[in-house]
Amino acid sequence: MSRYRRATVPGALYFFTVVTFRRRPVLTDERVWAALRTAIATVRHSHPFLIDAWVLLPD
Repeated sequence: MSRYRRATVPGALYFFTVVTFRRRPVLTDERVWAALRTAIATVRHSHPFLIDAWVLLPD
């Protein structure tokens, strides 16, 4: 599991990049997209945040 540094600046904007293990194209599967959306919604329920924009690339 990655260990991200977390800043606690109210209203701050963050940009980060995450890649899949060995850059496998698992993010091209619609079931994976659905699981990602569900995970984000679950986390957002207990830790509210906004995503202004995101780009999901196949690799």
